[in-house]
Amino acid sequence: MANARALDKRRKSIKNIRKITRTMELIATARYKKAMDRASAATAYTDQITKIVRRLAAAGLEVSHPLLEPRDEIKNARVLVLSSNRGLCGGYNASILRTAMPLIRKLREDVPNVAVDASGKRGVNGLKFRGMETDQQFYQFEDQPPYDDVETIANGYLNDYITGKLDRLDVVYTKFNSTSSQVATVEQLLPLGSLSDDEEATGDESVAEYEFLPSAESILEEVVPTSFKVKLFKCFLDSAVSEQVARMVAMKGATENAGEMIKQLSMTYNRARQSQITGEIMEIIGGVEALEN
Repeated sequence: MANARALDKRRKSIKNIRKITRTMELIATARYKKAMDRASAATAYTDQITKIVRRLAAAGLEVSHPLLEPRDEIKNARVLVLSSNRGLCGGYNASILRTAMPLIRKLREDVPNVAVDASGKRGVNGLKFRGMETDQQFYQFEDQPPYDDVETIANGYLNDYITGKLDRLDVVYTKFNSTSSQVATVEQLLPLGSLSDDEEATGDESVAEYEFLPSAESILEEVVPTSFKVKLFKCFLDSAVSEQVARMVAMKGATENAGEMIKQLSMTYNRARQSQITGEIMEIIGGVEALEN
């Protein structure tokens, strides 16, 4: 039978761990709600601006934009992997890396020059462990990614694409569908493609006529890059929400497991203590009998 004192010490240690995991679960829950509010607001904005670009592209038949046109030959591609800075979030980072690695290998088979960028320490270290060096690393993003920081990154990609240094951009991130469903996803953001082909227009939209002031070119020049920026920002927001959900679920599971361990240890401790007390009583009885004899 295990020593009762050692069992009690272990039980107290697990109780302390349970307090920590329970606190982390509550923190993740609070951060998830805040991140979810931002993601919901950004989703509505992203959907509307995407519709605007689609309608402009569909109405302005003679209008073209570099970001909407795919390159005839892809020589330079880049993959952006969005992960977390901290662990204790279940399989969140592992699923991202499992999705990113086949994509990077496939692109390197078809494209002469493929660069990899990563956001989050876990992604950078995970890619390095798998033999993938990263060109750019971003560590400043947590549960509430600032739009200004994302815009800076987006501007760099836009400049590279317009100047011919970049022909394709893929983003690997965790898409948030619901609290019970987050899926590691690959989304190609550059080129944006012919957005008018994806428009599920109603009858009124298909026959609508637009008058552009001052011109369709000037409007597209502003709206199309903004569409790319908000799409990239939405990827960061989805990743932040999914990370907090994964951490919340992982810490909840850890708290429940700690409770089960404490319950089992308590039962073992009670049996050990009972056996110890019984032994001590028998020793006392034996001593009394020895004195009487």
